[in-house]
Amino acid sequence: MTYILARIMDIDFLFSIIILIFSVVIHEVAHGYAANALGDPTARYQGRLTLNPVKHLDPVGSLIIPTVAYLLGGFIFGWAKPVPYNPYNLRNQKWGEVAVAAAGPLSNLAIAVLFGLLLRFGLVATIFGTASVPIVYSIVFINIILAVFNMIPIPPLDGSKVLFGSLPHPISDIRFKLEPYAFILIFAVVFLFSGFVLPVVDFISRLIIGT
Repeated sequence: MTYILARIMDIDFLFSIIILIFSVVIHEVAHGYAANALGDPTARYQGRLTLNPVKHLDPVGSLIIPTVAYLLGGFIFGWAKPVPYNPYNLRNQKWGEVAVAAAGPLSNLAIAVLFGLLLRFGLVATIFGTASVPIVYSIVFINIILAVFNMIPIPPLDGSKVLFGSLPHPISDIRFKLEPYAFILIFAVVFLFSGFVLPVVDFISRLIIGT
């Protein structure tokens, strides 16, 4: 499942929603392709290896919740439907789930690096026009937030699967004990700790863009 947390920048809300939708779709498709490459075709059989947003978006989590969060606090927060996969089908039972989980945030980081380098070398205005510069900044910012936020090691975020999947079984079982409280933990992170996440996002964006 992909969670979204983004502070609205100097472009309107509609553009932010569009950027988020396509970024989260790429995130989910990356999970599906990774699972498929590692031996589990579940996402492919269910038609989820597509960039069609209709296949991935949850009406409540992808539209209603982000809108309410924006109106109440100037943030976008929400989720998309998780791409299904069966970890028992993965060829590598130890590291397969870790690789599938990491694929989502890495896809967002790749998007941020690609568009960030276009900004860094002054190519955005040349290729897309000057008016597109704020939009590209938001693409970079939102995708870094997706990568960073989803790597926080609490269930059901991808970071929990990466962390606990790398640990010995007695310790990794902690993840399953935390999962019943997943949504409480998510909202706690969003509303109590977003102030810690955003400086990290800003630092990474400056590394990529160079300003």
